[in-house]
Amino acid sequence: MTAHKSAYRSLTSLARDLSRCRACAEAGYPLESLPVRAPGAGQRAYLFGQAPGIVEGEERLPWRGRAGRTLRRWLELEEDDFYATFYCASVTRCYPGRAPTGRGDRTPTPREQELCSFWRDRELELLRPRLIVTVGGLALRRLLGLASLTPAVGERYELDGTPVVPLPHPSGASGWLNDAANRERLAAATALVRDELARLA
Repeated sequence: MTAHKSAYRSLTSLARDLSRCRACAEAGYPLESLPVRAPGAGQRAYLFGQAPGIVEGEERLPWRGRAGRTLRRWLELEEDDFYATFYCASVTRCYPGRAPTGRGDRTPTPREQELCSFWRDRELELLRPRLIVTVGGLALRRLLGLASLTPAVGERYELDGTPVVPLPHPSGASGWLNDAANRERLAAATALVRDELARLA
């Protein structure tokens, strides 16, 4: 059975309970992995995506597949530096399976998103990041309540005084970057992330 405390004193304790979470499966959702957890606990930035993919579900580590390689290329970070910089989290923590259409992964339902929000809230309390980067429209909506991704990419927001920089999702299934204006938005957004990370250093 899934269990979590009302409060946590460390990310290590939180991650231990997260690794055993089956709340969505217990609610009847057809998940295809156990929770994916971020390695490490000393990062100063928080990366918030949609949900793990199939590779991440198999390895139980975030951003291990092709989308992760693309994201690291955008941010000009090698793998070790990427994981040392970002505490990687997502709206939901288990691989949700393929979309019914067969194109891309299934978008977690609003109820699944809500069941997982506990982990995000506790992580932000404990980590107190100096920078938050959202990846994709769902993460942006869940964190900031913004309905549209495109006009937000290239902009800087704040959440309780913490800078938030939205990025598009680096999925190969997305055609978002086919638009030249969107490629310019992405370049502006990644420059913002690099500038914020330079301030942290």
